[in-house]
Amino acid sequence: MSTLELFERHVSPFDILFRNHFKSDSTFQPVGNFKQPHPLNIFFDDDGLHFEVACTGLTKEDVVLDIQGDTLKISYVKPEDDFPDGMIHNGLSKKSFDLRYKIAPKFDLGNVDATLANGLLEIFIPLAEEAKPKSIKIK
Repeated sequence: MSTLELFERHVSPFDILFRNHFKSDSTFQPVGNFKQPHPLNIFFDDDGLHFEVACTGLTKEDVVLDIQGDTLKISYVKPEDDFPDGMIHNGLSKKSFDLRYKIAPKFDLGNVDATLANGLLEIFIPLAEEAKPKSIKIK
């Protein structure tokens, strides 16, 4: 066992993280390079699965919704020339996003419903008929 392995066995993860911060070949990324995820809500109720995706300033033609096997793909590609002439300040950034979610078989991907209004994309995936709760009569 190397000296480094012995050292790492007897120190806390914080010590290793702190040490790696100063190593130039470390895979540790400083907080400044952290990429924020695209804002969205996902919730489940008795009817099915609901997605609410922030799409500020986008139209329904801008957003692409695809189903690839058991995966729901929600994406937007920002055009290269998205700045009008005379832009003084760009505080509203329309960033590209590519969200993919593997959907369990208990949901019916053949009956997905989606609407985009007031900058909020709402996607609903109902429960498949065989996954809905059933009452059984006793004979």
